[in-house]
Amino acid sequence: MRQILHPNSLLLIILLFLIFAGCATYYQQTQQLQEHIVHGRYKKADKLLDQNDQAREGRNKLLYYLNHGYVDWMLENHRQSNRHFLEADRIIEDYLKNYGLEALALVTNPNVKPYRPEDFEAVMLHYYTALNYIHLQDYEDALVECRRINLRLQALNDKYSDHKNRYQRDAFAHNLMGMIYEATNDYNNAFIAYRNALEVYQEDYQEYFSMEAPEQLKQDVLRTAYLTGFTEEVRHYEKQFNVDYQYQPHPHGEVIFFWLNGLGPVKDEWSIRFTKVPSPKEGYVIMRSNQLDVSFPVYIGDKSKEEKDAFSQLRFFKVAFPKYVERKPLYDQATIYAHQNRFTFERAQNINEIAFKTLHDRMLRELGNAILRIATKKAIEAAVDQENEKLGTLVNIVNTLTEQADTRNWQTLPYAIHYTRIPLEAGSNQIKLETQSRRRSKQVHSYRFEGQKDKIYFAFHHTPASYFPGHRPR
Repeated sequence: MRQILHPNSLLLIILLFLIFAGCATYYQQTQQLQEHIVHGRYKKADKLLDQNDQAREGRNKLLYYLNHGYVDWMLENHRQSNRHFLEADRIIEDYLKNYGLEALALVTNPNVKPYRPEDFEAVMLHYYTALNYIHLQDYEDALVECRRINLRLQALNDKYSDHKNRYQRDAFAHNLMGMIYEATNDYNNAFIAYRNALEVYQEDYQEYFSMEAPEQLKQDVLRTAYLTGFTEEVRHYEKQFNVDYQYQPHPHGEVIFFWLNGLGPVKDEWSIRFTKVPSPKEGYVIMRSNQLDVSFPVYIGDKSKEEKDAFSQLRFFKVAFPKYVERKPLYDQATIYAHQNRFTFERAQNINEIAFKTLHDRMLRELGNAILRIATKKAIEAAVDQENEKLGTLVNIVNTLTEQADTRNWQTLPYAIHYTRIPLEAGSNQIKLETQSRRRSKQVHSYRFEGQKDKIYFAFHHTPASYFPGHRPR
């Protein structure tokens, strides 16, 4: 005789299937795309993205457009790349909370909601948009994108009443702005931008991201101050940098070369244990994490009797939260060779470090909501258990399995950005970029530029090869 499953058992099987189908991290779900990118198969990556209709329209559509914008940038389809980035920008600007999904996330996990970017990710799309405009020699729109970086950072941090991001100003945005102004011979605004970049490196980046101002930036500050006729400023920075500045013109122009190295971190999950401790205030329960050395009050004065009873019975629970896993670049050094001279790169932006610090700042802001999510699950579980013990057990299983962190992130960003400036000679200049790795033979890439009076060229190269979590590179 055929056995018929009890409805509760059938419901459990369906729920388990749905839950385990979504247990893979976003990195695991998109590993084929990542493999194409790390091995430089950008046409295959582009085709894979084009075929993914679900990603284009689903809750991960922002990541779809960010990744597609990057792939087209690498393929030098700069107009198409900007169309993708502008669509991503529109999604971020128009991001409105879907309260149905917010309620569902409260009793499941944040993965059910459309992806909302980390603050630094919302900023980085303006970098790529600016780089596309530079390729198209549209310096005016490139400057607009640089300004938008700082406006977006200001708007993001204005939202936070406490636990503000340490990443509140972007030094490299000001630095890039100065380069673009200088390329248009606007030395006055170039000096202002370089000076602002120097300030942010010295006041923010050195403390929060262990990054000092590039030596090249110091030269750029002095040069543009000199060209603008700011004699007092030249003396001020000579004293600050302990140098005796001598202006050296580049009559045949120069190249500003950017080396984007590696890939930024990917998200995984970790659990934070909270224990209930006595509360000095009536109507509150206090949940404490010794791991983080923090306590969070949860107000239950407006809850129903059943919910209050559920909260009173809480002893401890775990909260799932995303964490970053670093992907170290495979290539650890790059050098430019031009007309028998050697030029080394300096780091201008440490995206990996910014990612880790930004997520930590967000965690401190959002743990209260995460605690409320778990507590709500426990309250529902206790209320159901009073009505039906077996169904209460089922809810307990579902609550445990659905407590997952959101492991989505923009995974095609570089680990770090470096740059150097190369003066050109008259006529044709051959420039060679040599990238070096302890595990692989060096790679050489050749470029050619024509020396022109007052001309500044911009060149970019991304070396995405990285040590992926879980395995060593081939």
